[in-house]
Amino acid sequence: MTDVERPARWRRIIGSAWFHLALAFVVVGALLSFVAKPYWVPSGSMEQTLLVGDRVLVNRLAYVGDAHPSTGEIVVFDADESWGSGADLDEGPVKSVLRRLGELSGFGPSGTHTLIKRVIAGPGQTVACCSAEGAVTVDGEALDEPYVFEDFPFEPGALDCTTTPASPRCLPEVTVPEGRYLVLGDHRSLSADSAQHCRGGTENDGGCWLWARDEDIVGRAIVILWPVSRWGGL
Repeated sequence: MTDVERPARWRRIIGSAWFHLALAFVVVGALLSFVAKPYWVPSGSMEQTLLVGDRVLVNRLAYVGDAHPSTGEIVVFDADESWGSGADLDEGPVKSVLRRLGELSGFGPSGTHTLIKRVIAGPGQTVACCSAEGAVTVDGEALDEPYVFEDFPFEPGALDCTTTPASPRCLPEVTVPEGRYLVLGDHRSLSADSAQHCRGGTENDGGCWLWARDEDIVGRAIVILWPVSRWGGL
C-alpha cells in the first residue's frame, strides 16, 4: 500500500457509519462508567421520594477526591455479602459474563446487589433513636425528616424506647466506623437497610448494623429521569 492510499483508506474507515456507531458506543459507555449512569428503582423502600420503576440519574463524580456523602443525600451503592440475598447470588456462568461485560462497558449494573438509600450519618458520627418525640438523632441533634413515609409506630409513654416491648423505631446508639455510612430507606417500615437487624433494641450491639462501604458507593442520585410525569431533582 502506498503512502497516498493509506490516508485515503483511513478516511473511508473514519467516514463509515459503522465507525461512527462504534465511536458512539465507546463514548456513551465511558460516560456511563465514569460520569453519570441511569439506575432503575427495584423496590418500594424509598417511597414516596422514589417509586418502583422510577429511573434516576446517578452522578458518578459526586464523591471523587475529598468529597464524601453527607446526611440527607440519596446514594446508590453495591451491597457486600453482609447484606445477604442478592450479594452472593449464584448467577450462572452466562449471566455472570454478561454482567461483567456490562460493568466494563458501563451499560450494565455495577454489581450483583445494588441498592439505593438515604445517608443518615457518616464516619465518626453517632446515631441513635429515638428522641422523646421519636426522631432519629445524629450527634445528639434530632433530624428533620419530612421525606419519611410510613414510619414504625412510636407513642411517647405508651410505645417508645422505655416501654416493654420497645417501639420498633428504637435503635441502639452507634458511632459509624471509618469508611462506612449508615443508610436508611424513606419508606422506613418497609426498608431493608442499615438498621434492619437492630430495630426495637436500645442496648449497644455493634454487630447488628449493616454499612454502606465507601469503596462500594456508585454515586449520588440527582434527578428522576423517568417517567416524565415525575421528572425532577432529588
